[in-house]
Amino acid sequence: MAATPFHLAFPVKNLHDTRSFYEGILGCSVGRTSESWIDFNFFGHQVTAHLKPEELTEAHTNAVDGKSVPVRHFGAILEWEAWHALADKMKELSTDFIIEPHIRFPGEVGEQATMFFLDPSGNALEFKSFRDKNQVFAS
Repeated sequence: MAATPFHLAFPVKNLHDTRSFYEGILGCSVGRTSESWIDFNFFGHQVTAHLKPEELTEAHTNAVDGKSVPVRHFGAILEWEAWHALADKMKELSTDFIIEPHIRFPGEVGEQATMFFLDPSGNALEFKSFRDKNQVFAS
């Protein structure tokens, strides 16, 4: 069964910089827009960036596999090759990673490639990939 797309709304401090990042760097197409929000096709899901700088706060972290993972974050699970292409692109752009691209839980259930970085408003994004898609919900 195919995954059902979800919708997520999040605050941003500047719509121009947000659009440049999500469209220009991440390759997300733009849907409907207004003076206070933008809809993006975020890897098959609709996300809406709302101009609400007063709602932005620094993300707190929890320890996961020896790393400080931002609690408030969103992202996408990519195909293995697409994840590596994005990791290479973000490295080429000298991205200030929260968590550098690496393999988490190597040799264990749930082994995955993961990386975290911030959008221009400080929203934490995680991109991950699994060699074995059956491991996404493994416990």
